[in-house]
Amino acid sequence: MKEDYYVLIKNKLVDNEIYGRVKDISKERNTVVTYYDTGRLLSEAGSRYGEGVIKEYAKKLSIEVGRKYDTSTLKRMRQFYNLFPFEKGAALPHQLSWSHFQELLPIKDIYERDYYINIAINQKLSHKALRLKIKSKEYYRLPLETRNKLITNNKLELKDAIKNPIIIKTDQDILNERLLQKVILEDISSFLEELGPGFTFIKNEYKIQIGDRFNYIDLLLFNYIYNCFVVVELKVNEYKKEYAGQIEAYTNYIDTNLKRINHNPTLGIVLVKKNDGYYIE
Repeated sequence: MKEDYYVLIKNKLVDNEIYGRVKDISKERNTVVTYYDTGRLLSEAGSRYGEGVIKEYAKKLSIEVGRKYDTSTLKRMRQFYNLFPFEKGAALPHQLSWSHFQELLPIKDIYERDYYINIAINQKLSHKALRLKIKSKEYYRLPLETRNKLITNNKLELKDAIKNPIIIKTDQDILNERLLQKVILEDISSFLEELGPGFTFIKNEYKIQIGDRFNYIDLLLFNYIYNCFVVVELKVNEYKKEYAGQIEAYTNYIDTNLKRINHNPTLGIVLVKKNDGYYIE
């Protein structure tokens, strides 16, 4: 009967409210499980008694359990159940809170959703940090080849993780490489995160000698996941063919003078400006 579903839903939500007051450890996981089960019951009740059952239940729950259980909240719980097929053999990720899942609910593409679930878990993102990544359309800034590799579970290379365009936060009109470097260094952690996982900063204006001339690498990085040095050259114009020769000379120098036998070959990156954005070559 319709009332039976209401009693089951009410009891689950009441139990969760009590659990949240007396248990600090794992209460977020209990909330996620409770809301998922509630979504299942709402889906079943809606199939039997029509869409109006959610509005009916919300009216009663708002009075008997708490005002936060309104129509929109119950619809999100039902959407949660319908979008995430955890009952079909997949485990409910215990690292994610209900706040995380609320950020994920508007995403329709299952592969995009899986990408954000994985990075939220692997990078231990707060729901606010996850929101920023979704807002920046990080998934769609990955190369198409990378997204295809994610779908087919193929092994990723370092270059696969780099987004385009890359976001550099500034309200300045950047006219030269020196100013671009200054802006990046002021928030180097955000820049490294934009490049992808595992990047660490070594030095800017890294001095090297090629022949009888001294040169300066704009940014020298290391990626501890892919175990290699990364040379970054900054440009405020579009890509030119001569940049390839410059970056190759720099990576060869690092491979000859810094790279150890256990390191992978150095990766060269040129950051260029085009179409009012910054792109990696």
